[in-house]
Amino acid sequence: MCLAIPAEIIKLEDEMATVRVGDALRKASLMLLPEQAQPGDYVIVHAGFALHKVDPHEAQESLRMLREMAALAEEEMDSPG
Repeated sequence: MCLAIPAEIIKLEDEMATVRVGDALRKASLMLLPEQAQPGDYVIVHAGFALHKVDPHEAQESLRMLREMAALAEEEMDSPG
């Protein structure tokens, strides 16, 4: 299963962007992005491609929920039984 996640654009280089998800920096292609992007914009990234821009508040909320789900899954794996 693949997951598309919100990421903040940190730096632009031609058709590529450096994006941040939490503490991780990754490269993402902007070739599929239908609109111009700027550093500070949030985009949905899937399989290394930025697909569309998203509202920064929605992006932060999505990331918060993903962190919560990951923490719950980790707790479930650590619990006996």
